[in-house]
Amino acid sequence: MTLNESLPLLMLASSLVPGVVIFFLAETRFALRTTLNVAGAILKLLLIGYMLWGVVEGQSYVFRHTVLPGLELVLEADALAMLFVTLSAALWLLTTLYAVGYLERSPHRSRFFGFFSLCVTATIGVALAGNLFTFFFFYELLTLSTYPLIVHRGTEAAIRAGNIYLAYALTGGAVLLTGVVWLYGLLGEVEFAYGGVVAAMGPEYHGQLRIIFLLLIAGLGVKAALVPLHGWLPQAMVAPAPVSALLHAVAVVKAGAFGIVRVVYEVYGVEFAQSLDLLTPLAVVAAVTIIWGSLRALWQDDLKRRLAYSTVSQVAYIILGVALFGPLGTIGGVVHLVHQGIMKITLFFCAGNYAETLGIHKVTEINGAGRRMPWTSVAFSVGAFGMIGLPLTAGYVSKSYLTQGAEMAGMAWAGWVLTASGLLNALYFLPILYRLWFKSQPQAWPNEHILARGRKETALLLLIPPLVTAAATIAAAVFADTNWSPLFWAKIVATKEYLLE
Repeated sequence: MTLNESLPLLMLASSLVPGVVIFFLAETRFALRTTLNVAGAILKLLLIGYMLWGVVEGQSYVFRHTVLPGLELVLEADALAMLFVTLSAALWLLTTLYAVGYLERSPHRSRFFGFFSLCVTATIGVALAGNLFTFFFFYELLTLSTYPLIVHRGTEAAIRAGNIYLAYALTGGAVLLTGVVWLYGLLGEVEFAYGGVVAAMGPEYHGQLRIIFLLLIAGLGVKAALVPLHGWLPQAMVAPAPVSALLHAVAVVKAGAFGIVRVVYEVYGVEFAQSLDLLTPLAVVAAVTIIWGSLRALWQDDLKRRLAYSTVSQVAYIILGVALFGPLGTIGGVVHLVHQGIMKITLFFCAGNYAETLGIHKVTEINGAGRRMPWTSVAFSVGAFGMIGLPLTAGYVSKSYLTQGAEMAGMAWAGWVLTASGLLNALYFLPILYRLWFKSQPQAWPNEHILARGRKETALLLLIPPLVTAAATIAAAVFADTNWSPLFWAKIVATKEYLLE
């Protein structure tokens, strides 16, 4: 096996091996557990840095293993995969640091961090999957490794939320498997390829291909939280803040959205999907999800539930982008895969800080918290402004390309949907910021159990990650035109399908 063949496996092993070891560590082995986690995350980032350079230089990183005759496990690092794995690995490191601080007094930490590492391994496998079989394998591994994280606290509410998640995810997995098996029956091996692999099939198969597309999108739409398949996501907010961050920014919802991108562009091909009249209905579903999620967020007093409905809306931007028949929409949707992750993890880190430090869980409890926790609140404000789409934030870059893509595709109504969503985002984020910065502090916080010490507003491991991701939210916009930005890689993905002028 050559080095280029082994690198995708090493990328998986950098989180899988530490995760397996951590399961067997005693709860008291804090230093060793943290070292394994952080070392694995750093190694993964080093591997990614080397492979990013190689992909730009035209290197091929492909691992193949025959499972059964005609059925291969394929890991391949193309531009789209590298965009997703870079996001996942970078945010894994930050979330690991955050989780170490957040779960300092929590029991079952070895179990938590073991499944946490398995979850990241599954996410990397989803990103690197070179065919539908490999994608499905890691996609379902992600379901199984995430469930223990959601139910980690062991409360009645956590168990109920976990069971709801599992019911949705396994049902979606069964629907997805039906589509995968059907397509394999028609075509044999289904490898991802720019321009799609099913377009060569004759007109006599078009009816079946439309149904298969519906099955694949419905199966993936559960994790992507497309309406009406989104019900599990707000329920899962009973999980600890690091898990919420993982669900919304790195793993589960992104795996669903990423899978839809793969199906549209690399299984069907955007031109063929358009010829079968599949893209407009997908765009309509995404638009409905965008507006519905924003409207539901308006009425949530629980802060994490408000953020959860915001995720329902924001992830649908990715789906809308890939459903727009044009390169700019593709760029906007693909880059929002990264930008939404950076912004949303910032918001969940901050929500976790308010809860862990002051016992704040509701919007109506947050009055004056900006003066008590100024750095956390600055980070939250940056994340919120990004979600609204204000200039000098990552959200502005994404929405600009999506809006231009809608115009180029002759789908002006999609641009109006984005405008309406931006206004709704302002309506449910600006009142939070007003309460943070301009309302008076209460005489006592709901449950203050991390006291301020001079300028130190909370534990350092809780504060550093949101400050880093808030800075990244601005940097992604300020340096958008550089050759190492997420936008640059989104353009590489798009130019495989289109020739941009």
